[in-house]
Amino acid sequence: MHDSRTDLDDTDLRLLAELQTDAHLTAEELGRRLHLSASQAGRRRQRLEASGYIRGYIARLDPERLGLDVQAFVQVQLASHGAEQGQSFARLLRVRPEVISAWTLTGEADYLLRVFCTDLRALHRLIHDVLLTHPTVARVQSQIVMDQTKPDAPFPV
Repeated sequence: MHDSRTDLDDTDLRLLAELQTDAHLTAEELGRRLHLSASQAGRRRQRLEASGYIRGYIARLDPERLGLDVQAFVQVQLASHGAEQGQSFARLLRVRPEVISAWTLTGEADYLLRVFCTDLRALHRLIHDVLLTHPTVARVQSQIVMDQTKPDAPFPV
């Protein structure tokens, strides 16, 4: 496997770290922090965007302010593992706004879902009326988040 990180120099890595902390940094501010001219910092950012190191920029919203008071991790075990069943379940996940991320796993669970719901009743409906009714789902186990001791952090670049 090709290690694409070798394409980056120390300045690129520092630039990526700075942008993960504040994506609104201007070329002038990036240049100041990286000891580059604004035009050099801007060109580096554009190169990293064009080459796919930077996929885009998003705002981090406060789920509680939005009324999303219940966060949970949901493990899903499928009854069968054919390509069609997996694709069908993946399609379901893509259209459910409560599911903000999903991973396929090794081990007992086939999927791990991170979900945000307005309340416990909404989580119950998601599990019982949506996930468990899918024909390929055999078992669902959920863990409700009590507190997040470490916020989502930047990637270690």
